[in-house]
Order: sequence, then structure tokens, then C-alpha cells
Amino acid sequence: MDEHSIALPMAALHGRAQEALRHWGLADQSPVLLKFRENAVFRVRLADGAPAALRLHRPGYHDDRALASELQWMAALKAGGLHVPAPIPTLDGSDLVTLPSTPDFAPQHADIVSWMHGEELGRSGEPLRHPPERLATIFGQLGEAMAELHDVSDRWTPAASFARPAWDFDGLLGETPLWGRFWDCQGLTPDAARQLAALRPRLTEKLRAADHAGLDYGLIHADLVRENVLVGPAHVELIDFDDAGYGWRMFDIATTLLRNRREPHFELIRASLIAGYRRRRPLPEAALETLPLFLLIRSLTYIGWIGARPATPDAEQRLARYVREALELAKPFLREGWG
Repeated sequence: MDEHSIALPMAALHGRAQEALRHWGLADQSPVLLKFRENAVFRVRLADGAPAALRLHRPGYHDDRALASELQWMAALKAGGLHVPAPIPTLDGSDLVTLPSTPDFAPQHADIVSWMHGEELGRSGEPLRHPPERLATIFGQLGEAMAELHDVSDRWTPAASFARPAWDFDGLLGETPLWGRFWDCQGLTPDAARQLAALRPRLTEKLRAADHAGLDYGLIHADLVRENVLVGPAHVELIDFDDAGYGWRMFDIATTLLRNRREPHFELIRASLIAGYRRRRPLPEAALETLPLFLLIRSLTYIGWIGARPATPDAEQRLARYVREALELAKPFLREGWG
């Protein structure tokens, strides 16, 4: 949500949710706010009493075509056997509704997706609480689920109207990256801005060389961080496809591993994720060798993300932390002279 929305009274936000629920014939309930970041997510009850998730999408982030495409892809993944949410249609059979502007809100889109029952794998900045043997199982299952997501996506034929963002050269390192200009954002010191700007052409060269060698590319989740992985007794569930689109499959793997680098059992996590992926889908050693590159590129996207959101709580501290991590990850490349 934008800064104006963040400042809204909760009563106004709940009123907006009830306005959306009328399209499903469910307005006679009090939705429970679960998350209020890019989107506002509420727990609601369907007509049969089953729980579901209502999402009020951040105004202006994705248009209706991109949001409809997200829901189509989620439905295809669900049909392909993955444990992911699926859209719940409105009374008139639509998956997505448009809510008009009001004094408090810009026009925005809303949808309801099926409820997932697992528990969050963890939270960013908090140590994982699972013992090593459980971590091996969970990340093995996550690797399998990620591979299956890529497999189902490759077999699926999207509609001609399908449109999702691309985590490609332009989306990651171009003049207007998807998550913001990481080398030219609010809050950077002059020295950090200089170093980050110098990385761009060098990383582009590295990425093009890797891509020319045949890196796997297609639809990816693009945000399989801890909060978006729910753990059940026998499998993991994948949620929050807000940033899903086209990209290199190694970017998906790097996204999951980046936020676990400081874990004491990181090598176990990494090995389990890769082994799980390889149980379901090929992952050549040549592709795996690009992991340091994608970890670095992924770290840069977080700089752009927080730089574009200066009103976020502790934005200054997070920006400094993200910059330190990116420059730390860049050191091996600088030592090798970029080859």
C-alpha cells in the first residue's frame, strides 16, 4: 500500500474489505486483517463456513490484466497438483473485482483465494526454530515443490492475454528495474551509490554470459522467502504470488537461500533444497555455479525495494543492512576480476 493507505484508520480498511465482500455475497461478516504490506490480506469465511483469504491489492502496483494472469497461473498450478491457493469466483463468476475510488481509497482490485493451512516457515530476521533434521526435510520438500512449479509452468499454455512482470536483464539490471534503481535510490551514501552503479554493467556482462550458456528460464514464483512458505506435516504450501512472473529458475533458488545465509545450518539448508529440486527436475552443475551471481543480484533488488519505500518502519537500518550484504556478496566477483 502507499503511504496514504498506511496511514488509514483500520475502520476504513475493514469497510473497504466489506465493500469487496459484497461481490461474493459475504458482506455479513467482520474480516480479520492478517497482513498489511503491499496488499491488505484478510481472513474471511465462505458461505459454507470454510476460511479463505481476501486480498485488497495495492493500488497501481499491478493492473487488472496482470492480476487476472496471476490468478490463472495459480489455478493451473493447483490443477497440476501443487499446494497453492486458487481463486474463488464471485457471484457472477469473476475471479477479480475492481473497487471504485472513494475519499479514502484509489481504485483498486480485490480477489479471494482458497485458504492454506500450514504454518509459516519463519520470519525474516528471526532464527529458524526447527532442528537440523526437520530443516533438511522442509527444505527438501521446498526444493521439490519449486521444481514441480517450474515443471507445471512449462507444460501449461497461458492465454494470449497472459501478462506478468519479467525478472530479466531489464527487470533486474536495466534503467528501471522492477523493484527500483538500487544504485540511485533515496538514502544511499555517495560511496555506496558509486559502488552499486559500478556493479551494474559488470553484472550484466556476467548474466548475459550465463544466459548464453543455456540457463533455464520461464515462469517463477520470485518470492519464496520464509513468510511465503507454509509448512504442513507432509508437504509445504506456497503462497503470495504477487511478484511472480518470468525469470531464470536460479533466481527462484537464490531468493529462497539469500535470507538463510546467516543460519548456522545454511549448508544443510542449501544442500537439502538443491537435492529436493533435483529429485523432480534437472539442475546441471553449470547452472548451480551461477548461484553466487544470483544471490548478489537478488540482494540488490532489496536495496531498490526499500529505497522506494522510505516511510517503511526502520527503512534506514534495513537499507544499510541490504547494502552491506550486497557489497559482501560482490567481493568474490571483484577478486576474480569478473573473468
